Amino acid sequence: MSNRVSIAVDAMSGDLGPRSCVTGALDVVRTDPSVELLLVGRPEEIEPRLVRLDAAVRERVRVVAASQVVEMDESPRDAIRRKKDSSLRRALDLVAAGEAAACVSAGNTGALMASAHFVLGMIPGIERPAILAAIPSGDGQTLMLDLGANTSATPEQLVQFAVMGSVVATDVVGRERPKVGLLNIGSEEIKGHELVKAAHQRLQGTGLNYIGYVEGNDICSGRVDVVVTDGFTGNVALKSMEGIARFMATTMRGEFTSSPLRKLQALLASSALDGIRRRLDPGRYNGASMVGLTGIVIKSHGGADAAAFSQAVRLAAVEARNGVPSQISAELKTKAG
Repeated sequence: MSNRVSIAVDAMSGDLGPRSCVTGALDVVRTDPSVELLLVGRPEEIEPRLVRLDAAVRERVRVVAASQVVEMDESPRDAIRRKKDSSLRRALDLVAAGEAAACVSAGNTGALMASAHFVLGMIPGIERPAILAAIPSGDGQTLMLDLGANTSATPEQLVQFAVMGSVVATDVVGRERPKVGLLNIGSEEIKGHELVKAAHQRLQGTGLNYIGYVEGNDICSGRVDVVVTDGFTGNVALKSMEGIARFMATTMRGEFTSSPLRKLQALLASSALDGIRRRLDPGRYNGASMVGLTGIVIKSHGGADAAAFSQAVRLAAVEARNGVPSQISAELKTKAG
């Protein structure tokens, strides 16, 4: 098939290694005949998981040997200098060589970002990469960046983040003229520090569908499609939302099991509760895009199970089909140039 996309999967990284990465990736290749897999890692740990594959599926799966693994607590500098034959590095090398259209890894975020920057380089006009991910909202999902790649950002970099987020919202999520908002402590013009105010002024002249300042309570409201902020603020916001979600789940579980009557109420409400769980299931949103690089790199959560990891691989395939880096480059010339 001429429209096949090859995805390089770092099969060894993450908390669960091949048990999650290989199994999840194979779920994708079984259901999507346009996807080919390059499973990168130690063949002796990968090959046994392929023996029961149908022949038609197996021909779209190739194992690429890599002898090393970047540990989750390893420094980015050591990963680049001492782990040149790691599964993480080899997967990125395949993208750089044009053998794969995208890389997916559940490994060390810092090492993945630094290695991707080193191996792939930046799109001309983008100063720094950003981490972008989907967050459940009243309108389905909201894209937010940066979520931790940069602790600070200049006004120009925030404009670049906005352009990249708008492209992903259009090409991946399917939003026409996505609404872009700049995260601030208030919606009034006088609110915020000087960097945010300067970015606000620049965004108004970009041609993006920029709606102005948004506050933290707008992130999940469905009012905006893309929320732009620096990595420090974005990461704090994301971790806060994750913590609140876990607290709410624990509280609901405790309340619905606190007495026989509550258990009966939970049984009667089971359909609605299942719907809530499905809608807020973090596995549905697994896969953060490292945008701004010349190639597609998707970071899966380190603890993702096979089902969640498969979502990251599917996201990589969608971005590859839509040529997200080239779309960002073209949009940057018209909106931020």
